[in-house]
Amino acid sequence: MSANPKPSVWRERLASPLTWHYAGFAVLLALAIGLAVRLGMDWAATDSHSADVLATKQVQLRALRLEIAPLHGLGKRVDKTRAELLAFYQNRIPPSYSAISIRIDQLGVASGVRLSRVQYTQGKPGSDLTEIRMEAGISGSYPAIMRFVNSLERDKTFFLIRAMSLTGEQNGEVNLRLIVSTWLRPADAAASGLPPTPPEDETQAATSATSQEDQ
Repeated sequence: MSANPKPSVWRERLASPLTWHYAGFAVLLALAIGLAVRLGMDWAATDSHSADVLATKQVQLRALRLEIAPLHGLGKRVDKTRAELLAFYQNRIPPSYSAISIRIDQLGVASGVRLSRVQYTQGKPGSDLTEIRMEAGISGSYPAIMRFVNSLERDKTFFLIRAMSLTGEQNGEVNLRLIVSTWLRPADAAASGLPPTPPEDETQAATSATSQEDQ
């Protein structure tokens, strides 16, 4: 008689709706806890990835700023360069061939040297300037020749000494062969009527022949 009530009690409990409510609640609670844990892990991973992406973008932005930094104020620098170039053309580029010849003669007289066998030629026309080359024999004392060379380098007119070679020395007087370049605007060079500058090898041959004649 005493063994029969226990199975009966368990059957009653299993058949009770309240028991099934508790069981369903426990299952749902376990699922909710599992989903919460998974969501937390996903959120942490997403947050970490977002931080990495943000850091990468900040580094790229910094690098881009460093790259474009030299371009700041570029327009002003271009305008300044153009103004300086225009001033150089106006102040240091002679207006004509005759101005070049006159100025070199003036510097020679002021320095106390003599110029001989002076030849002027013009190079190929450029887009902005054309080279004018002068070759001449320079005679005088060593101090006088140095004064002449220094006056060419420091003159307002832009002169560039290409070559300078000793051709002889007698009684304290030095003889040099000098090659000097300056520039004219293409139209002014064309109006000068100067012959074209020979190729470099021909120029060197002519200079060598002149040196042998002077010796």
